[in-house]
Amino acid sequence: MALNRKTCEEIRKLLINIVRTKLRDYKPETNHMPFHFRLLGRDRYAMFSFIQSMNTTFGISIWEQVAVILAKSVGFQAERQYDLLGSIDSETEKLIRNIHYDLRAGTRQVDKLEEIELIRKSIMGGALEKDPDSRVDLFVKIGDEENYFDITSAKPNMKEFSALKLKLLRWTALRLSQDKNAQVFTRLAIPYNPYHPQPYQRWTLKGLYDLDRGEVLVGEEFWNFVANDNIYDDLLDVFQEAGNELREEIDRKFAQFRKRK
Repeated sequence: MALNRKTCEEIRKLLINIVRTKLRDYKPETNHMPFHFRLLGRDRYAMFSFIQSMNTTFGISIWEQVAVILAKSVGFQAERQYDLLGSIDSETEKLIRNIHYDLRAGTRQVDKLEEIELIRKSIMGGALEKDPDSRVDLFVKIGDEENYFDITSAKPNMKEFSALKLKLLRWTALRLSQDKNAQVFTRLAIPYNPYHPQPYQRWTLKGLYDLDRGEVLVGEEFWNFVANDNIYDDLLDVFQEAGNELREEIDRKFAQFRKRK
C-alpha cells in the first residue's frame, strides 16, 4: 500500500468517531411528516435526513481533516481553517478586479503564473489584518511552495466558480502583501469526480482557471497531490473499511424509526 498502516488507522479512527458522534446526536429535523413517512417509510426518511447531514459534515470537516493527515504523513506542513492575514491596496484590488472581469468576459487568456506575477509587482506591503476572504480551508506547504486550497462542492455553478476565482486571486495578494517573494499558489479542490469514469468537464471552469497548471485539482489529483503519492485507491479502501465497521451500528440506529408511528 502507498498509505502506511499508521496513516490508514488515523483516518479510519477519524471517520468512525465522526459518524458515531453523528449517530449519537442525530435527531430528525421534524417529528411529523405524515406524507413522507407513509410513502417512503419513517426509517428510510430518517436515513435520508442523516445522509444529508453527513454530506454537510464531509464539506465542513472530513475532507479538510483527512487532507491534513495525508499531508503531515509525508512531512508537509499542513493546517485546516487557516487564517491568511494581510491587506490589499486599492491599486492591486483594482488590478485583481480587472483580471477577474477580463477572464469572465473571455478577453483574457487564463495564465496562473502571469496572474501571480502581475499581483506580485503591484502589491504594496500592508498591515497584518483579517480580510473577509482570510479563511482558507486547507494550507499545505511543500518545500518552498505555499498551497492555499478552497475545498468546494462537486458541482459548483457558474456564479460560484466565478466567486471562487476572485477569492483565489485575493488570497495571492494577501500573502504577497506580507512577503513579495513568497512562492504562493492558490487552488480549488474538488474532492471527487461525480462524472467518473468520464473526466471532470464542467463548462463553468472554461476560461476562468488554469487547468494545465493544476489550479483546480479534482478527486484523485487532489488526494495524490497532498499525499505526494498515488494513494487514491488506498484512501477509498480506508473509507470502505470504516464503513464496514459502522454498518451494523447504523442499521440498529435506523431500525428504531420503524417502530415509531
